[in-house]
Amino acid sequence: MDPLLSLREIEFCRERFRLQIEHLDLQPGEIYLLNGANGSGKSTLLHLLALLLPPSAGTLHFGAECVTSETQRQRLRQQVTLVEQSPYLFDTTVYQNLAFGLRLREVSGDLQNRRIGQALRSVGLEGYESRRARALSGGESRRVALARAMVLRPKLLLLDEPTAGLDRETLPVFEECLAAQSAQGTTLVIASHDGDQPRRLAGTVLTLERGRLLNNNPLALVQACP
Repeated sequence: MDPLLSLREIEFCRERFRLQIEHLDLQPGEIYLLNGANGSGKSTLLHLLALLLPPSAGTLHFGAECVTSETQRQRLRQQVTLVEQSPYLFDTTVYQNLAFGLRLREVSGDLQNRRIGQALRSVGLEGYESRRARALSGGESRRVALARAMVLRPKLLLLDEPTAGLDRETLPVFEECLAAQSAQGTTLVIASHDGDQPRRLAGTVLTLERGRLLNNNPLALVQACP
């Protein structure tokens, strides 16, 4: 099967920080767990995969398309969703938070209602449509942010520490949602400090340690710029 996303000889540099990726392939429907110490480049790599940062060198393919321009990145970003570590929820209802991205994609009416209902059921928040998003608990807010990402049905879902701080009751529900997304064909890349999460999610581990991605297939180097 052809990779969903392929990176070759990628370099990205900002201030005194440089990320260099020799080879990285993300396969459709697979789960990848990205771990490493703070400052090792995890968030930078997620933003690069989300097509929010243009590489200064190298080639990036999304499917069969070689991505070289901001016009391409803007178009392809509709197939990619990044959920930040501290996701921002609009000060509106849960329903309106989930509907925002759908409206931008011109999804409305009964189809919008069905997709929002399905997404909220998937994260265990059925019936939360009319609640104020910013009045929810931390765990509920994270699940709303995941539902808001899921409702867009991206091909690539990127999550930065999505389960940090979740309680024991919420964590299994959240991870079941992630596994279900993979089973439906979505590729997931999850930055996580949870050492047991790869086993629970049956995911492939990508480890950044002292600037090097240690896995045999993806090889990456993060170092200070001269």
